[in-house]
Amino acid sequence: MTRSAIVRSAALAVTTALAAVALAAPAEARHRLDADTLPAVTPRAETPVLHDDDEGGNADADDPAIWRNAAAPGRSLVVATAKEGGLGVYDLDARLVQSIAAPPAAGEDDAPGRFNNVDLVHGLRLSSGKADLAVTSDRGHDRLRFYRIDRDRVGGPLSDVTDPAAPPVFSQDQAEINDQRTAYGLATWTDRATGKSYALVSRRERTSIALLELLPAADGKVTYRKVRTLDLPSSFWLPDGTSWSPCGEPGELPQVEGMVVDPANGMLYAGQEDIGVWRMRADLTGTPKLIDKVREYGVPGTYDEETEECTPGADPGFGGTKISADVEGLTLLTEPDGDGYVLASSQGDNTFAAYDRELEDANEYEGGFRVTAVNDALDGSEECDGAAVLNAPLGSQYPNGLLVVQDGHDAPGDGDRDATNFKFVDLAEVMDVLGD
Repeated sequence: MTRSAIVRSAALAVTTALAAVALAAPAEARHRLDADTLPAVTPRAETPVLHDDDEGGNADADDPAIWRNAAAPGRSLVVATAKEGGLGVYDLDARLVQSIAAPPAAGEDDAPGRFNNVDLVHGLRLSSGKADLAVTSDRGHDRLRFYRIDRDRVGGPLSDVTDPAAPPVFSQDQAEINDQRTAYGLATWTDRATGKSYALVSRRERTSIALLELLPAADGKVTYRKVRTLDLPSSFWLPDGTSWSPCGEPGELPQVEGMVVDPANGMLYAGQEDIGVWRMRADLTGTPKLIDKVREYGVPGTYDEETEECTPGADPGFGGTKISADVEGLTLLTEPDGDGYVLASSQGDNTFAAYDRELEDANEYEGGFRVTAVNDALDGSEECDGAAVLNAPLGSQYPNGLLVVQDGHDAPGDGDRDATNFKFVDLAEVMDVLGD
């Protein structure tokens, strides 16, 4: 049996055990949280709206990362993906300071560049010296892209340092890339024991996660090599003895997007969108553990090819109580004493769930919150794809830190145009509602 098969088998066993516990629990212990009862926080600012159409450059806000300028924290930056719209770089007033286009298609009939997720690496040793990098998954080309961060560089703080010879992450050739089962979710990790830096990359419409070591190339460029991959389960045994897979388009498997690594212990948290939140070693060894399930876990569904929608059946009650599919936007809120939270976007009910960061507390659920509107002009966050948090002073605007969340439906809208952007939230508000 291969290593991946062993991991899949072990993960299925763990999942079955968790589901059995959920079934055995009394109904009153398994009651589902009402999203409207969760406390609310409000944004202080929002980035300019993006439109996912030809006129808007097919720009669609997805995932942010917060880079802290240690020398001048008030001049820190938020780097965020916009899919075919590339990368946007924003100051703490949420103003655009740089826009980076996604790479063009390799050929006339090939898929264009499409930046999905972004994370940061600090102090990576390049041939030109150490540098902070923004790393993004280019779903269109099935590659990682690297951008050096130099806050005062003429022309903008980010510059492309991707090795032109960097290989596809999952695909064997351009035809496979065009199928777009390519690099999707992304999290970075620097192993404190070795000092080596990595990217964890998930695959669209598949359950695979790849571990890539980041490596210096010539002329200050960056490349990578694949170390290993792990496949999470795509089907699950339920307590009633039946097997269940989430409903989806034929051929699609339940993918992972939101991911984050806790640097203190090297644990990766991964959101399998229709399943729940997994915890596993960031080096992709050992057995993954499902720490929470979405409410829809175990619910059968029928796919309608005409509408391209799933019609759910009766809920057998095997799901969780805190998060609703899709689960996305995982980020880590650290505290100086080693405590903190893993935050997850519960996209299905427009809330955020907080799990204890400490393993000895079994990542227990600590509470949740919503990001709601200030007024008609500054709305909250709906169907959040990506989130980033930084618990560190960021000048006078955010002396207690910052939470940035994607808004999948910016308001007021512009007719029938899809409108998305990012909301900036004072972290002090979040800490207050979580009880810290």
